[in-house]
Amino acid sequence: MNLRLTIDGHPATATLNGSAAARDFAALLPLTLNLSDFHETERVADLPRRLSTSGAPTGAEAKAGDLAYYAPWGNLAVFYQDFPHSDGLIILGRVAESDTGRLAAAEKVTIEAVS
Repeated sequence: MNLRLTIDGHPATATLNGSAAARDFAALLPLTLNLSDFHETERVADLPRRLSTSGAPTGAEAKAGDLAYYAPWGNLAVFYQDFPHSDGLIILGRVAESDTGRLAAAEKVTIEAVS
């Protein structure tokens, strides 16, 4: 699934993978989320509800540009730096490489599905 993100007023693109968690995330769209920094590695935001983790791996290694769900806390994580394997992290998709530079300072994001 293709996504349109508006990061602090600037357009960006992303894609979701085919996982159950990504499909459940897509069901929440459109969303506007306030982001905060976490460990100078990712921007995080609370979601309105927890996502399905059915069939998800027990954890993942994140790369800059990954959209992920951190199941233990129920939040969305948008990585602007690589991060080692983390239990409970589920990769949902990726922001286009050309748009990852905006993520480090992002304060607000609107995420919409595009057909």
